[in-house]
Amino acid sequence: MAKNIPHYIGGREVAGRSGRQSPVFNPATGEETGTVALASTAEVNEAVATARKVFPEWAATTPLRRARILNKFLRLLEERTNELAAVITHEHGKVLSDAVGEIQRGMEVVEFATAAPTLLKGEITENVGTRVDSHSLRQPLGVVAGITPFNFPAMVPMWMFPVALAAGNCFILKPSERDPSAALLLAKWLEEAGLPAGVFNVVHGDKEAVDALLHNPDISAVSFVGSTPIARYIYETAAKTGKRCQALGGAKNHMIIMPDADMDQAVDALMGAAYGAAGERCMAISVAVPIGAQTADALMAKLEPRVRGLKIGPGTDREAEMGPLVTKLHRDKVKGYIDAGVAEGAKLVVDGRSFKMQGYEDGYFLGGSLFDHVTPQMKIYKEEIFGPVLSVARADTFDTAARMINEHEFGNGTAIFTRDGDAAREFAHQIQVGMVGINVPIPVPMAFHSFGGWKSSLFGDHHMHGPEGIRFYTKLKTITTRWPTGIRAGSEFVMPTMR
Repeated sequence: MAKNIPHYIGGREVAGRSGRQSPVFNPATGEETGTVALASTAEVNEAVATARKVFPEWAATTPLRRARILNKFLRLLEERTNELAAVITHEHGKVLSDAVGEIQRGMEVVEFATAAPTLLKGEITENVGTRVDSHSLRQPLGVVAGITPFNFPAMVPMWMFPVALAAGNCFILKPSERDPSAALLLAKWLEEAGLPAGVFNVVHGDKEAVDALLHNPDISAVSFVGSTPIARYIYETAAKTGKRCQALGGAKNHMIIMPDADMDQAVDALMGAAYGAAGERCMAISVAVPIGAQTADALMAKLEPRVRGLKIGPGTDREAEMGPLVTKLHRDKVKGYIDAGVAEGAKLVVDGRSFKMQGYEDGYFLGGSLFDHVTPQMKIYKEEIFGPVLSVARADTFDTAARMINEHEFGNGTAIFTRDGDAAREFAHQIQVGMVGINVPIPVPMAFHSFGGWKSSLFGDHHMHGPEGIRFYTKLKTITTRWPTGIRAGSEFVMPTMR
């Protein structure tokens, strides 16, 4: 029986009242498994008001107490990883092992946030002037919101809310309506860990809910991960309404393969980075750039049979390397990109468009596709496909390859495979990309560093989690103190200076 997925506000499930719903599907079967309520502006505002009401008490809670709650939440995640992974696989379609990996990367941010007492320490300088001391504090912003994508229904929310909660903020999560159930589990487990009701709330919705969050005056900051057009819209709207914003957009991640690279290692890395999660990752490698014709030919000779041999199946199949795409609409969109690549003259070496999964004919499956001789003028090179499509764009020299990357609209992640330390160092220092891998295909930083790209891959001044996350979710206050030792004669009417 199809289930109705409610909001979670003030510590309890709340049925939607807008009269609007969206279907939720199992991507492996194409079956509609439920409906999710789509919040109206009034419902979003009610959730914000609930969080605003409990904010003063939560902000006054000691960082140590907040850390202990997050630590208990971390223990619950460890104990229930398989339960959460099964929910992700059921609604998103990714294979179970990948769902487990997603949760583990999110847990790392929770673990980072449990250091709240240390992370929130300020600074002090004694005697900035005679008998004058100065110290700084980091204090919470208030009620903040996170708008998260379908491809990581647990990890991306956990890039946001653990740091926000550790800093003393209340949080409104608006997850993707395509796979909303993971967010409800996270909300319930947070309160089981001891988080006060109303500090963390979940409202499902579409553009109306997003706009309601952006225009609500009690929302102090908005975090977003998704496509570049929406990221730009959210950033610009947040700026107009006086909100702090970090909005992560799209990507087109290149991997350079130098002539001296270990080709087997490079191919293994490309297979996982391009086709893992059916390519539905903002850090997926979607363009391979071999240097020189000999390197390119050797790469293609090893890549083609590997792509043809991809093990595709439902996420519950433990032998599967790649599951279905998230929706029929998205699968058809990716097919359209493959059509465009063929029309523009790229060589389609492996064509995944006709793939059918036996026993799952109604699922949203697509085989892995591989293009060769892709050029920077082509649509499949310029735009983010977000599917299991790898383009090989050949380059004669390292400088040509680096220039291709630097001139691209996106600057999220990139990698180089080489044994040459000089080439690796030159690449790391000159490339105009926010996250760089040296013989690492998906250079997602650990939780105690920060995640974010450059150019059209990020709008806003702060990257996510790590030290940047603490700065984003707090405001700095600097206090200058002087205690009189006796009566001072007269007032001073000039700008105060330190003597």
